[in-house]
Amino acid sequence: MPLYEYECLGCHNKFEYLTRGDQTPSCPSCKSEDLQKLLSVFAAQTSSPAKSFAHPTAKSPCMTCGDPRGAGSCSVN
Repeated sequence: MPLYEYECLGCHNKFEYLTRGDQTPSCPSCKSEDLQKLLSVFAAQTSSPAKSFAHPTAKSPCMTCGDPRGAGSCSVN
């Protein structure tokens, strides 16, 4: 049974929904079915300490994408 994350387009509540059969999710706050499925972050449990995957010395103009080619190389403007 897959677990999906949704955001209600009516009240902007974010929630998770465990899919069972042909059930359709609805917002637990306002009961609306006008939802947007969100992209989830993959999670895994390990015995080692957590590691960050962000590039520590991002040199892009906006400092968010971390393009290794340096400033001005990414397509984000």
